[in-house]
Amino acid sequence: MSAPKKSLRVLVVDDEPLISMGVVDMLEDLGHQALSAASAPEALAIVRAQPAIDLLITDQAMPGMTGTQLARECLNLCPDLTVFLSTGFSDLNGEADRSLPRLNKPYSQADLAELIAAKFQIG
Repeated sequence: MSAPKKSLRVLVVDDEPLISMGVVDMLEDLGHQALSAASAPEALAIVRAQPAIDLLITDQAMPGMTGTQLARECLNLCPDLTVFLSTGFSDLNGEADRSLPRLNKPYSQADLAELIAAKFQIG
């Protein structure tokens, strides 16, 4: 795939290391800068320290704090942040924010590129 015209700084949050590594690899292959966090508290620390993050991709089902809760906290810190919710559950409970763009696991690099291109008007 060709590199995007704009390189995004993306934070990937997933408590499963293999999933996180795979998503980071896909993002870097697409020409983006990717960071990863294994938990919501770690992600919040990164967002506080590096507010220039363009995109947060967070797993919904994590111990301690859901992806939706993390999204709310991060958006309070950085209102212009774009958040994608990544989930393996087709029917999320009522707590999940349905306004967040969704990546249904498992997703491909093409799925990821398409959602990024649509949201950021790049490609």
